[in-house]
Amino acid sequence: MNKESIAVGLDIGTTKIVAMIGKKNEYGKLEILGVGKSKSLGVHRGVVNNITQTIQSIQAAISEAENNSGYRINDVVVGIAGQHIRSIQHTDYISRKNPEEVIGEYDIEQLTCQVQNLSMLPGEEIIHALPQEFKIDGQSEILEPVGMYGARVESSFHIVVGQAASIRNLGRCVKNAGLELTGLTLEPLASADAVLSEEEKEAGVALIDIGGGTTDLAVFKNGVIRHTAVIPFGGNVITEDIKEGCSIIEKQAELLKTRFGSAWPGENKDNEIVSIPGLRGREPKEISLKNLSKIIHARVVEIIEQVYAEIKLYGHDEPKKKLIAGIVLTGGGSQLQHIKQLVEYITGMDTRIGYPNEHLAGNSSEELSSPLYATSVGLVMESLRNQTNSATPFVEMKIPEPVVVTPQAPVVEESVANEVVAEETTSTTVEKEPTERKKKYDFNNLLGKIKEFLDNVE
Repeated sequence: MNKESIAVGLDIGTTKIVAMIGKKNEYGKLEILGVGKSKSLGVHRGVVNNITQTIQSIQAAISEAENNSGYRINDVVVGIAGQHIRSIQHTDYISRKNPEEVIGEYDIEQLTCQVQNLSMLPGEEIIHALPQEFKIDGQSEILEPVGMYGARVESSFHIVVGQAASIRNLGRCVKNAGLELTGLTLEPLASADAVLSEEEKEAGVALIDIGGGTTDLAVFKNGVIRHTAVIPFGGNVITEDIKEGCSIIEKQAELLKTRFGSAWPGENKDNEIVSIPGLRGREPKEISLKNLSKIIHARVVEIIEQVYAEIKLYGHDEPKKKLIAGIVLTGGGSQLQHIKQLVEYITGMDTRIGYPNEHLAGNSSEELSSPLYATSVGLVMESLRNQTNSATPFVEMKIPEPVVVTPQAPVVEESVANEVVAEETTSTTVEKEPTERKKKYDFNNLLGKIKEFLDNVE
């Protein structure tokens, strides 16, 4: 029997870092084995700006995920975002030596590798080269060229480019946290995997992932990625605006936003007021919910208009590029009250909130179905596609029963030589076994259980 593939996704966001361990169950759904979450320190607008703090945050999330799941994490697929990300369209081709042979996976790989070697601007690197439609000997609009005949294979590519320094810094943080980096995925693509259906991708859809530091966009049409963009504003900017506008501390601003915030000012009456405790014995501060909504509304409108400008840049007004499925909102920012109605009002497009529960097993906790975890679920799905065994169980074999290590006290009183020898050997095994076992368990961070076990033996 083959060992089941255990996948791990690591979402390094601006506000939180999430490590998620999962596997596919017998129904092909994603079963989450463990989740670890830590406050993200050292990341600003999707870009690492403090290596040491980021490593510590990653280690905290990984440690929690390991303790929750009973698996040791070896390698991860990481999501990347940030304002340095940009995308371009490019067309390339290869001429085949033997057109009498059918086109195989090798030809497509050769074409993709050729694109990967394109020279970019100084300091930039290609993250993804995603093939769109193919053209074989002049015949266009071919989605699957494998198995066809042809001498010249041409394809249009959607190329995602990022700053080499930012990519390397991210890789260094993961490596210094004691993990191998097996894949790097653009975060909106991971989120799209988790919350979009194939029908929506076919009809045409824009995914807007509103995170803490950035808002990510991915546009699909005819089942193919057409446009990606990262806008350097997210939920943290809204919190900052509330903090400045209401003259309160950041923690209180975040609580106000999540509990009472609304993107639509007309929903709140003038007499609705919330009282904020004063600092160090000062008088409590009273804040009007209508004013709060006005602050939030102004910033959300700015973010949505920037995203809509990117959707227009793709050309959704053209009949062939029309996004029939409209917009799907996900990420932590999509939980803001009345944001769906505001997006529909600004763009005039149908909008829904995207939850990753479609791909999750039925017994998954309700918390995991939150849009907050869309990117993490998508990264685990990406890791599963790579068929990696990213995590191994702490204990590969059953623990021997404690009976084996129980000392046999009556044997000591016997004077027969061979029984004394037997007694010595059992006592040595009794001494050695707990020590060896202790080492093994210490290595696997299960100290609590070990102490209990050794106490019982003694």
